[in-house]
Amino acid sequence: MNSVISKKKTVISYTIALAFILTMVAAAVLFKDREIILPEIAAMAIALWAYREAGWIRQPSKIFVAPSFTAVIGFAVNQLDIAYVGKVILTLCLMMLFLRVIQSNLAASLATGLLPLVTNAQEWSFIVSVFAFTFILMLGVLTFRLNKGLEKKVKIHYKYMVVYLGLSFIWIGLTWIAGYPQFAVIPSIAVVVYEVLQKPMYNGKMVLKQVMALTLSATVGTVMYFVIDSWILATLIDMILMFVLLRIVGIRLPAVFAFPLLPFVFPEHVVPMIPLGAFIASVFLFGGVLAYKKWERQQAMKVSSGSVDPV
Repeated sequence: MNSVISKKKTVISYTIALAFILTMVAAAVLFKDREIILPEIAAMAIALWAYREAGWIRQPSKIFVAPSFTAVIGFAVNQLDIAYVGKVILTLCLMMLFLRVIQSNLAASLATGLLPLVTNAQEWSFIVSVFAFTFILMLGVLTFRLNKGLEKKVKIHYKYMVVYLGLSFIWIGLTWIAGYPQFAVIPSIAVVVYEVLQKPMYNGKMVLKQVMALTLSATVGTVMYFVIDSWILATLIDMILMFVLLRIVGIRLPAVFAFPLLPFVFPEHVVPMIPLGAFIASVFLFGGVLAYKKWERQQAMKVSSGSVDPV
């Protein structure tokens, strides 16, 4: 009986999240303003309402506060008259500082902060959309008490913020040297990289699954964007296919639901290259995290064996 109820709750949760995502896209179509579409909101809707990820819902107020203020940071930096790569680096540093100050580990905040740079957001509708959608997401968690029984605070390993910045700067440098600065940051991948850094265990099998899922989601989203004229219909098909994709791959990865929306907001000339950019970025960044995790484990083993002094 409990399993039946659980399945019913799961179906209802996914349905509500899907309706929320479609409403966001419909609003963008209605007002003819693509800046209303926030890909990471799709990922958050699934993570918060369907998956009910503990790390995302344990502090409901941060669901609104963190993404909203990082969005303000990114939007403000985007108005500065400096090179795109400089904007990305400055925004990343300011976001890490902000998250450290409010003691939050909500990785989704990185995407809302980086999105205005990627899309060159100029309209205040972007900020209004972030505030409105994150507030609704927070309200859903509070109303249905999805965070019931969870500890409000957990230990945050701030050293990973430094590692994250270092890895990101290397990738940014490589894209700049290669002549593709537009891929200096891909919001959905940036979120996953930060999340996996925080995990105690990470292995090659997970890297393969994440690279496969994100690359396929980017490919499907790009194809649907060019094949189907209706953004609402394309989004509906995308979301259903993403659910099927994750069932096949066998992982839970909210970012997969964000990727199909990127073609709607990315510059037109960049859209055809999104799948390739997603693949290369995923391989490099997740591979970098894996290498660091292996090094970290080796250092821990040396410390435990007494061959080196603990830092």
